[in-house]
Amino acid sequence: MPAPSSQPLVAVTAGEPAGIGPDLCVLLAQRRLPARVVVIADAALLQDRARALGLRGDLPRYSEAGAGDFSVLHVPLAQSASAGALNPANSTYVLRTLEIAADGCRDGAFDAMATAPVHKGVINDAGIAFTGHTEFLAERLHAPQVVMMLAGGGMRVALATTHLALHEVAAAITRDGLEKILRVLQHDLIARFAIARPRILVAGLNPHAGESGHLGREEIDIIAPVLENLRREGFDLTGPLPADTLFQPERLAQCDCVLAMYHDQGLPVLKYASFGAGINITLGLPIIRTSVDHGTALELAGSGKARVESLIAAVELAAELALRGKKTAAT
Repeated sequence: MPAPSSQPLVAVTAGEPAGIGPDLCVLLAQRRLPARVVVIADAALLQDRARALGLRGDLPRYSEAGAGDFSVLHVPLAQSASAGALNPANSTYVLRTLEIAADGCRDGAFDAMATAPVHKGVINDAGIAFTGHTEFLAERLHAPQVVMMLAGGGMRVALATTHLALHEVAAAITRDGLEKILRVLQHDLIARFAIARPRILVAGLNPHAGESGHLGREEIDIIAPVLENLRREGFDLTGPLPADTLFQPERLAQCDCVLAMYHDQGLPVLKYASFGAGINITLGLPIIRTSVDHGTALELAGSGKARVESLIAAVELAAELALRGKKTAAT
């Protein structure tokens, strides 16, 4: 194990204060990780949740002069938080923790960030338009194109669209947009994951990938032309493929990533194989950001029943990507 000073410093946001995010963060303090961790959260909230779980609550405060293995960067809640009880007043606090983590990564204070789950509904109830971490960080960091990718169960699944109502998906898939997504996916699989020539399987949008146009023309008019143009540049792309047969083990063994056209086309398969231990990665950002693969689980907050494996995996991957990036920059 490297000396603490040589380990990446990963900022972890505790997410929705009424959910299991604070539980997961105090559980991190009990683990030995290949990274230094600074949790960005209300310190009293973490202490209260630690006591509820029967864990030590004397968590050290973060110091820019030298972060230890685990520390807390205190951001005060707007109002006190109770496990399981959503309060829109704390939405600005949740977003502030994200801003601090993202800005710190951008400015070099942190090497990467990992995020515990937020509750989109309560943030919107506070009158703040919010569709998810991915979109929020893209705007904050001025990233022109980001891609949501989850990893777990031996798979990587990226999404052409993210948090949209189903009736909006088809209109959101355009030639220009799909090409940009595939370029980001190709670039980050090479640059961040060190895959020299990524093999990407691309799902169709419609059942049976459109059945030669009888069940929709998006495959013929949009997806196939984009794939053909990028193949001429050397991209290794297979598709558009029917989503119901794409996830066969034989196909997955021959690819590095799947690109699904919408959220619930690709993620149910991955989460079935890895729920509770999967990782969400945002590609296309100027920083490294990973996250858990689950929600706030309000009913489990403070109960001691929340599983920390996904957040551990997210921190470990963030540290791995940060170290790889440093080595690449040094060569």
